[in-house]
Amino acid sequence: MRKQREKFSSQVEPELLAELRELARQEGPQLQAVLEDALREYLENRKQQKPSATVMAHFRASVEKNRRLGKLLAQCSMTA
Repeated sequence: MRKQREKFSSQVEPELLAELRELARQEGPQLQAVLEDALREYLENRKQQKPSATVMAHFRASVEKNRRLGKLLAQCSMTA
């Protein structure tokens, strides 16, 4: 079963589009397939690089909760 596609219009630097077209020509798939692969890879990389809002909220809460402990540990390491 084929996935549904949605048309969209955008602009890109001519050199970038030329590289994308050349890659599609060399590897055989249509330009559309190369572009979809590139978009998927970009989105996956972004997800892996950026912690979720929930994780960051817990991190900030933990830092705040343990702020005094952090200061005490910093003082101990300075005197050692």
